[in-house]
Amino acid sequence: MITKRIKHLFIGISCLWATAINAQDTETLYLSGTGLGKTVTWDFYCSAGMNSGKWSKIEVPSQWELQGFGEYTFGRFYLDKTAKPSDENGLYRYKFKVPADWKDKKVSIVFEGVMTDTEVKINNQSAGDIHQGGFISFNYDITDKLKFGKSNELEVKVWKESANKSVNAAERRADWWLFGGIYRPVYLKAVPKTHIERIAVNAAADGKLSTEVHLNNLPDGYSIATSLTPVGENKAIGKQISELGTGNVQTISTRWEGIRAWDCEHPNLYMLRLELLDNRKQPVHVHEERIGFRTVEFRPKDGIYINGTKVVMKGINRHSFHPDGGRTTNKDISLQDAMLIKEMNMNAVRSHYPPDKHFLDVCDSLGLFYLNEFPGWHGRYDEKVGEKLLKDMIARDVNHPCIFLWSNGNEGGWNKKLDARFADYDPQKRHVIHPWADFNQLDTHHYPAYQTGTARLANGYNVFMPTEFLHGQYDKGLGAGLEDYWSNYSSNPLFAGGFLWTFIDEAVSRSDKGGILDSDGPNGPDGIVGPRREKEGSFYTVREVWAPIQFKNLFITPSFNGEFMVSNTYLFTNLRECSMKYRLYATPSPLKGGERSLLNEGTVSLPAIDPGETGKARMALPANFFQGDVLELEAYDRTGKAICNWTWPVKYAQEYFVTQRTTREASATPSQIRKGDENITLSANGISATFSSKDGALIEVKCKEQVIPLSNGPLPVGIKADFKKGEARMDGNDALFVARYTGAVDSIVWRMTADGLLGMDAILLNRGTGGGYKGEFFDKNIYYLGLSFSFPEKEVKGMRWMGRGPYRVWKNRIKGANYNIWEKAYNNTITGESFEKLIYPEFKGYHGNLYWATLESDKVPFTVYSETDGLYFRVFTPEEPVRRRDGENSMHPFPEGDLSFLYDIPAIRSFKSIAEQGPKSQPSTIRIKSGDDGLHMKLWFDFRRQQVF
Repeated sequence: MITKRIKHLFIGISCLWATAINAQDTETLYLSGTGLGKTVTWDFYCSAGMNSGKWSKIEVPSQWELQGFGEYTFGRFYLDKTAKPSDENGLYRYKFKVPADWKDKKVSIVFEGVMTDTEVKINNQSAGDIHQGGFISFNYDITDKLKFGKSNELEVKVWKESANKSVNAAERRADWWLFGGIYRPVYLKAVPKTHIERIAVNAAADGKLSTEVHLNNLPDGYSIATSLTPVGENKAIGKQISELGTGNVQTISTRWEGIRAWDCEHPNLYMLRLELLDNRKQPVHVHEERIGFRTVEFRPKDGIYINGTKVVMKGINRHSFHPDGGRTTNKDISLQDAMLIKEMNMNAVRSHYPPDKHFLDVCDSLGLFYLNEFPGWHGRYDEKVGEKLLKDMIARDVNHPCIFLWSNGNEGGWNKKLDARFADYDPQKRHVIHPWADFNQLDTHHYPAYQTGTARLANGYNVFMPTEFLHGQYDKGLGAGLEDYWSNYSSNPLFAGGFLWTFIDEAVSRSDKGGILDSDGPNGPDGIVGPRREKEGSFYTVREVWAPIQFKNLFITPSFNGEFMVSNTYLFTNLRECSMKYRLYATPSPLKGGERSLLNEGTVSLPAIDPGETGKARMALPANFFQGDVLELEAYDRTGKAICNWTWPVKYAQEYFVTQRTTREASATPSQIRKGDENITLSANGISATFSSKDGALIEVKCKEQVIPLSNGPLPVGIKADFKKGEARMDGNDALFVARYTGAVDSIVWRMTADGLLGMDAILLNRGTGGGYKGEFFDKNIYYLGLSFSFPEKEVKGMRWMGRGPYRVWKNRIKGANYNIWEKAYNNTITGESFEKLIYPEFKGYHGNLYWATLESDKVPFTVYSETDGLYFRVFTPEEPVRRRDGENSMHPFPEGDLSFLYDIPAIRSFKSIAEQGPKSQPSTIRIKSGDDGLHMKLWFDFRRQQVF
């Protein structure tokens, strides 16, 4: 319900909000604050736990645990049969004054959310029956209990655990934190004695509007005047008057021309104004509510249609949660979350219970479909409690255009007897689902494998929309594997999209532990953003995979003419509504010095193609195009908001390195070779590298007698090789150490140039040389393949590199990492666990498409360059989460060593095993044929430059 004007009432030191308007309007007086950060202090008594047994003060709304009362419990406590949840109760008291001019109005007290059983008294009189259920708003008519123009006392008793076992089963035996308290706003609502209580609309895309009006105390001869005003405009598009009959529930039908329909890409909204007119046509009460016109259809064995368009949900699950407030949030948090979700190119959201009203409001205004779920995690409400809560939930939320489906509980938490009741309260008759079940001709199977299984999407005929998939615990899932899943699923016409699990790492700031953030070990860290909305690597992968503009794979070669094949994967938008820019960058290496610079920029012409079509995008190549190193394209939607950016290297690794090392530093002295009994040393320009004559390994590197502790390599990983022999010789002014092997390594040639660069040219998997080749020199399943070295982690303070970044990659999570020059300081972040020092991007892990990298150090910095395309640079070994569930590793074991140069890397698992994921998650296989050149790995190590970036 919309109010028009807010006045501030001050009673003592308390600040109360009220709407003061004409007599025919609804007035609202806030007794609490409006959310986290805007609260009002009440008196409070807690029965047990922290700060219990005494009267003190508490901020309302809030969860009392975060205010330092009671005890914390995570909802999976029930898995331990000896454990019991905290079950304290809290008593609230608050004095308030009601305006004297309300004495002729009906006054209700509204609680938007209280956990869990709630008894309300006004001036020591019961307001009504104890309310049960923590996620649904409720209200009482308290007109006859108030002292108008005088002081009144509110007393609220709240039990954290419900006296009703079914409520506890539905809400408090669940995979989330269990909180207590008045956690959403409390306010008084005053309306004329004859008034519009609420409405339920069916606003169709063609402009037909059916309004179910719930009236109170209606005399004969009244009518309703209906008008519509586009949100953001001041002029109504018309007014229509409908005569009312008898009865307190009546439906009025109107039709409006020129309506702009609501969809997730064009969230057009209208302010609906209903004036209840008496028999003299004078307004008695005015009701205003924001609505959107759109038509929702579920078509069996077909799909979900919005305004006649078949839609695919790019969705995520989200709980109302903040580490400082628990489930107490505010409008700013809702807006922040919705903007982050939109930034990932998502178009849909789901949670396990109705969210704050303001989150639905921002979904309406920004364009996010919402799957509204009746609570019940694994348990279900009994029919009596469930009936009341369901009616109240739909009454509050029914008019939001963002809501496209109803969900009756989650994963078995549905009371089937309530299924038919949704349609009784919803004039739009939106479809009802049972998440994780194949029910009502819509299969919502949770955590499907890449191959969905018999009778499901793979060869079934029901519409398929998993309401949870790619579980994101720690760094797993979410973006990892999404490209495969999406490509496979979306090729099936029965696919209606899905919802990733989940948005936020639910770590709460523990008031009993000095404010540390606690996710209850592995139970809470499932998010794509951290507790304070820190972005994980998967954030950017999802953003690219779900971008509404998709590029056909392309390499930029000398024949590139500025054309790209693009596909429009929007639902409702022609690409003529979008725009695109290009930027051409020079990305100099430390060999040339300097910073990244913009060489040129301009516009890209997008084809005017409808959703589902493919066409050519074109850019006019600037004269200096091939002098650049990296091309970036960035697309923008119709509002100018960035959709996504993509990058391509203009030069491959070898060409890039050659352009960086155009001239060698002058050196009149050739490199030198020094042979010892068991080692060989190559030296030049103050740099020396010593190798073992016994196994060919690099033993030590020095720069002017400063030891640079790169050693114990190159160690073959993922393949096997035995050292055969080594020899040293000169090649012009360069000194060489040539190591030959049997097995999967043919040879490694080390070259010390006269100016002090140390090169490594390795030939791997070259059949027919190096003493023969046998299949047993590599495993059947290749998880990584390349060469490793040792380097002490303690010496490194940061890294600056050119390649894909800034986040680490996995084999099944490459997208979202772009070519650029990146820099990050050393950190030891454990994804989803290092909450007290959560630094993203994580420092350690695999980095894609190495061109060069400088390991920064106060003592021993060095730079490595690659002349080989597509190498992954492994930097140390990330630590596993300490409290991972069942001790199961979240990552595939890393190869030996500290720094690795790899042709292949492993995938990271999700909720499902690697075997159940898609092709990009599977280990590789190798087959070498006679005549193949083998794999070449050419690197250069520069130990000369002691600068720290």
